[in-house]
Amino acid sequence: MTETPLETTLLGKTGLDITRVGLGAWAIGGGGWEMGWGPQADDDSVATIHRALELGVNWIDTAAAYGFGHSEQVVGRALAGLPGDQRPYVFTKASLIEGPGRTIVHNLKRDSILREAEASLRRLGLDAIDLDQIHWPIPDEDIEEGWSAVAELEEQGLVRHIGVSNFSVEQLRRAQQIAPVETVQPQYSLIDRDVEAELLPLAEREAIGVIVYSPMASGLLSGAMTRSRIAQLPDDDWRTHDPRFQEPRLSHHLALVERLRAVADRHSTTPGAVAIAWALRNPAVDGAIVGFRRPDQVGPLLGAANLRLDDSDVATLEGRA
Repeated sequence: MTETPLETTLLGKTGLDITRVGLGAWAIGGGGWEMGWGPQADDDSVATIHRALELGVNWIDTAAAYGFGHSEQVVGRALAGLPGDQRPYVFTKASLIEGPGRTIVHNLKRDSILREAEASLRRLGLDAIDLDQIHWPIPDEDIEEGWSAVAELEEQGLVRHIGVSNFSVEQLRRAQQIAPVETVQPQYSLIDRDVEAELLPLAEREAIGVIVYSPMASGLLSGAMTRSRIAQLPDDDWRTHDPRFQEPRLSHHLALVERLRAVADRHSTTPGAVAIAWALRNPAVDGAIVGFRRPDQVGPLLGAANLRLDDSDVATLEGRA
């Protein structure tokens, strides 16, 4: 167990008391699909989930799209047999379905959203999903139909809470005309800060729960990513095509990692934990999703939940010191 219990906070108005760091299950969906992370052993994934729960993490964020059901199957396997009081909250997402050649197809039609929920419940081994989210607001013209379907699932008791991911403020407002949006899930890190302008202030004002993804910029800010490691990423790792991992942006990002390392040294922690703590420092943010892939990664990064960065640390990280 961790020496200090993980800090928790209420997720908006949901009533869910979540640890400030949750386990993200994107990478454990494995490789061989459009947005995969390369090979991933299921036994490693299950052991990682168990390690995170042992250390106090109380929520997992997955999606039907991750490995087109494989991530949810692995999560279900890891949770099978756990006593009810030990089961974490399980969050998932819908609207991305499998297309030709293991590519992603966006679908917000009612029947598709309902089918996805049934399949997710079966794979996860649950009677109800704690938080169901629209994964992407695409196609834009179908947002109202998709959100109405998610609200219908909540009314039926198949999901307990509903939220959105990757929505703009304007798209969020449209959804709110149909049913309250309880949570939002945007990308947010030291190198992806667009949501600071409108979405996060809105969420804070209206007490909408916020869980952010990729606080380490998909591993780029973890401290373990180097030019040589990037060059050796598997062909089916989506990051090989991400401009953030390529020049001219890569040099800038690796310089940021050195600033993260300097702050980490002050706190006797890791650059990745500092990157996560920076995202959690925003008052609108309730929790951060961290994509652990091996049990040994969990402990060093969980320290972010209780890490307090001071103004000097933040100035260093943001290049103002």
